[in-house]
Amino acid sequence: MSNYFVIGDIHGKAGMLETLLHRWNGEDQLLFLGDLIDRGENGRAVLERVKDLVEQKKATCLSGNHEYMFLAWLDEPCERYEHYRRNGGDTTINSILGRPLEAPVDGIEDAKRVMEEAADLVAFIRQLPFYLETEELIFVHAGLDLTLDRWQDTTDYQKVWLRDSFHRAENKTGKGIVFGHTPTTYLTGEPIQSATLWQTADGKIGMDGGAVYGGVLHGIRFINGKIAEHHVIPNDGFIANDD
Repeated sequence: MSNYFVIGDIHGKAGMLETLLHRWNGEDQLLFLGDLIDRGENGRAVLERVKDLVEQKKATCLSGNHEYMFLAWLDEPCERYEHYRRNGGDTTINSILGRPLEAPVDGIEDAKRVMEEAADLVAFIRQLPFYLETEELIFVHAGLDLTLDRWQDTTDYQKVWLRDSFHRAENKTGKGIVFGHTPTTYLTGEPIQSATLWQTADGKIGMDGGAVYGGVLHGIRFINGKIAEHHVIPNDGFIANDD
């Protein structure tokens, strides 16, 4: 399959995702760059939708740093909850448990509830891959360590967390690298609502439109490694609180 329809960081914006999916022809390989959850208001709906697309339509979904933090919290709730909370985790916890988004969260007890009441979603997140390589492109959530002799030796942690060092490094992979994680406004200097992708001469394409911050959700159709269509979905009204 050489045609891909790639979707950037969703962060619980289920309405924007549904709008963007109307632009997908149903035949191209559907690929999500991770960060399905946190900060946005409907993480559970996004998880369920993407899980269904992976299982029924053979879509691919990569892990993002927010899926990484979610699992770290579940595995070590005492040590990891505060970090997850600071990164917008409470909205996801409450969404998964069917509570108001502002409901108080117990980091330890709610971890038990999530693992019991949403075991299928937790299992889905645990099996997410960290990158996808094709003949022309490499898809990854945050970036690769391009200083290595073999970019494949980049750790999973780096694949979901890298920023500046990846952005600055020269891409010598011989392939385009498509990623999310860092909202394009920080890379291009344009307003958050801008539809502009971040593209470099050496083949990096940044497509986190900052949807959950009032920005946009990007969808790109790639044919044989080249951008054939670029779809931009504007924010649907909910702006995340970020502390």
